[in-house]
Amino acid sequence: QVQLVESGGGLVQAGGSLRLSCAASVRTFSNYYMGWFRQAPGKEREFVAAITRSGGSTFYADSVKGRFTISRDNAKNTVYLQMNSLKPEDTAVYYCAAGGRARPVDYSSSGYDSWGQGTQVTVSS
Repeated sequence: QVQLVESGGGLVQAGGSLRLSCAASVRTFSNYYMGWFRQAPGKEREFVAAITRSGGSTFYADSVKGRFTISRDNAKNTVYLQMNSLKPEDTAVYYCAAGGRARPVDYSSSGYDSWGQGTQVTVSS
């Protein structure tokens, strides 16, 4: 099991930026592909971005492509989500997740075994 702790959420105006971090407590962080998901009030949790174990490949939801960047530092056991040009519709609780299945990444929440507690991102118009 991987312990995950997110940080970096907050309140920002539309057009602004935030950088989320997710620190993992695990022996070998590079054994896990990592993902970011979000859940807005009254909506289902949705995929935002994912990154392979080495960090060599990244994947994004269409709604954030070109605005968000996922990255990881395996030496620091940390994954990041840089969010630029934020929109009010980006308002949600953001969760990081770790997956250890035999695949590069997963776009579904069912492909992840460990989750952080979430961090609130609020974008005002």
